[in-house]
Amino acid sequence: MDGNGRWAKARGKERIQGHIEGVNSVRACVEAAARAGVRWLSLYAFSEENWNRPAAEVQALMKLMVQALNNEIDNLVKNGIRLRVLGNLERLGPELQSLIESMSAKTEGGERMTLVIFLSYSGRWDILQAVKRASSELSAQQLEALDQDGFSRFLVTSGIPDPDLLIRTSGEQRISNYLLWQCAYTEFYYTDTLWPDFREPQLLEALEAYAGRDRRYGKVK
Repeated sequence: MDGNGRWAKARGKERIQGHIEGVNSVRACVEAAARAGVRWLSLYAFSEENWNRPAAEVQALMKLMVQALNNEIDNLVKNGIRLRVLGNLERLGPELQSLIESMSAKTEGGERMTLVIFLSYSGRWDILQAVKRASSELSAQQLEALDQDGFSRFLVTSGIPDPDLLIRTSGEQRISNYLLWQCAYTEFYYTDTLWPDFREPQLLEALEAYAGRDRRYGKVK
């Protein structure tokens, strides 16, 4: 969800104002995705690398995350949307960790759509922690027999389908350490629209573009 800071700068505002407006785009896109029949929607909210930003901005982002989750819990439950938050959550503060646990439990029964928020996440961290888990839980013989599907069960996305479409806003054209294993055959969609301006029309445009893709997974029709 790129472009919050640039959106704010273009309007002579503080960066945090861009993040606040970005929350409105999250709400709009979650509701639009559910209406469009999307069953799984993931948002890359905060990367492991984002911890290197100025401390004041990180603190403001964490505070905003708490506020946003508290404000949206009723809407998620009402709309049948299950929430999952994945990443290196041990780095988060106790208030946010407790809130994530509570919201995940309250929305567990949602069957319309699953919203996955990646928080304090990086693809390299995910693969590394999966290797460590597999090494500690499997015997040498089991490790030798481990295939790609088996390895995927040790990633934090275990049980979640690999993404069909990755939308990259604000003109960025890189993967930025996001779901490196899982995006092996994901379709990419790039737009110059800054995230605070990305709403239902832009989402539907991306879905329409995806619908016209020819996905062969290395095969020939």
